[in-house]
Amino acid sequence: MGSPVKKTVELFYDVISPYSWLAFEVLTRYKTKWNMDLHLKPFFLGGIMQGAGNRPPGLVPNKMAYMDKDLKRLGEYFRVPLKAPSDPADVMFNKGSLAAMRYVLSVDSLQKEKTEPISREFWMRVWSRDEDITKPESFLQAAAKAQLSDDVAKTALEKMTTDEIKNKLKANTQEALDMGTFGAPTIILHKDGEKHLFFGWDRFELMAHIMGEKWEGPLPELSKM
Repeated sequence: MGSPVKKTVELFYDVISPYSWLAFEVLTRYKTKWNMDLHLKPFFLGGIMQGAGNRPPGLVPNKMAYMDKDLKRLGEYFRVPLKAPSDPADVMFNKGSLAAMRYVLSVDSLQKEKTEPISREFWMRVWSRDEDITKPESFLQAAAKAQLSDDVAKTALEKMTTDEIKNKLKANTQEALDMGTFGAPTIILHKDGEKHLFFGWDRFELMAHIMGEKWEGPLPELSKM
């Protein structure tokens, strides 16, 4: 008998989204257990919100207050070191993540196996250590923490401003919109010729049901923490 066919799963995400971090960690932890071929698809959440006509939760005062408490509880439950930055509104709405996501995609184009660690390090910077993710020196610091070589880190910095990378980010964003998404994280499960879209960090039990797998909570193996 041959090896079981891997299940293709795509994760569309933006590092400005803390809930994307939770989905990212769960999927990377379950990659082997659920025999997944996991495709990380960086996109631009600002483009998604505009394209879908959605409104960020941070613009609703009650939601923002709830999110602060919610993230603390979720961080403990998922064993992800979530801690809101000192000025979340400034981080999310003024500084944003466009340049960071271009850098992530630039790394992806040069050394795909580093997409996971560079993404995680950007989340660590903004949603754990309250550090910048907008400046070139911040990108190089993140790259060093993610154990990219100096050559790849600097080449990615040069390449992130090219039309190739800008257009790729636009394409990923449009692809997600065309599939019907309206926010982050967005997960696409390919099964039996169908594409199943899941929004959010809390749909893994349903995903497992459709995949014919078992959900054992958010912690199995903690393989990448």
